[in-house]
Amino acid sequence: MVKEEVLTLVNQGLMLPLMEEFYTIQGEGFHKGTAAYFIRVGGCDVGCHWCDVKESWDAETHPPTGIDHIVNNAVKYSDTIVITGGEPLTWDMGPLTKALKAKNLKTHIETSGAYPLSGTWDWICLSPKKNKLPEGIIYDKAHELKVIVFNKHDLIFAEEQAAKTNKDCILYLQPEWSVRDKVVPMIVDYVMQNPKWKVSLQTHKYLNIP
Repeated sequence: MVKEEVLTLVNQGLMLPLMEEFYTIQGEGFHKGTAAYFIRVGGCDVGCHWCDVKESWDAETHPPTGIDHIVNNAVKYSDTIVITGGEPLTWDMGPLTKALKAKNLKTHIETSGAYPLSGTWDWICLSPKKNKLPEGIIYDKAHELKVIVFNKHDLIFAEEQAAKTNKDCILYLQPEWSVRDKVVPMIVDYVMQNPKWKVSLQTHKYLNIP
């Protein structure tokens, strides 16, 4: 297949720059502890300095892969599929989620919301970033808001983002892993004073699983 044809299929969401796919336990947020199949899509220009998968940023380093291939792999492992990145909404998620739903699979996404929402989702985890804020309707659609806390100012940012979400959205504060010992006491104290928030931990890292 020539490069122009591949680019056209990628732009249509029929092929995606696949970084990795793996079966594991969801470690964060509302569905922590749940077995799930993760599909990590390459490409992200949000640029978080503490990102632990910076190798996902450059989409061109990850092979364009047909969504039929992705779905056929996913269906072997779990009925819960988590699309993550990178920033998956860089690409049109409509075709992939349509194909997953045709197999009666539950579709979850982890996104910064930096690009317009596409696809059909059973669960949307919105994790906004200061340097490229969410856009469009995703605040109204998000099932959970997960704000990563690196310093005290992130608590202010968290409240600003929570004010934009729908009334049913579950609110989480999650310590950035590299400074967890410093910020966990601050988060715990904040949640106890503001119990609309919950604490999210990267339990998969404590369990030493992917």
